[in-house]
Amino acid sequence: MQNTASMRLRELGLTLPPPPPAAGTYLNAVRTGNLLFLAGHVPFRSDGSLVMGKLGRDLDAAAGYEAARLAALGVLSTITSEAGSLDRVARIVRVLGVVNATAEFVEHTQVVNGASDLFVAVWGDAGRHARLAVGVASLPFDLALEIEVTAELEG
Repeated sequence: MQNTASMRLRELGLTLPPPPPAAGTYLNAVRTGNLLFLAGHVPFRSDGSLVMGKLGRDLDAAAGYEAARLAALGVLSTITSEAGSLDRVARIVRVLGVVNATAEFVEHTQVVNGASDLFVAVWGDAGRHARLAVGVASLPFDLALEIEVTAELEG
């Protein structure tokens, strides 16, 4: 029997949160052809609160990694909502990680690995993706980070 993304999620002991709400005049996901473009996803904790603050001032790289993992769980939830199942994902194509950071903070890639590592854990090699991890001076509401994803769906 094939080890599917849904099975891996259960093996990892992860439960998906509800899909996050859109915080403006946009959609959380848009499908064109076999590509699913996801809006930026932010790090919601299981109690519904958000991870806020600036990396390098309020949070260190380890806390940022966990925040990116939380944002990635929201991505998985949106994909499930839009595609019907994580098993419909042929591959994660691209990830953009935007980190709210001080000018001195240089560990953006380690932070965004929190999302990338989760995608590889769930989809194996199909979870490996092209990626950009950048730091910015601010994000809305002082959010710690946002993760944006493009996924290819099967047929």
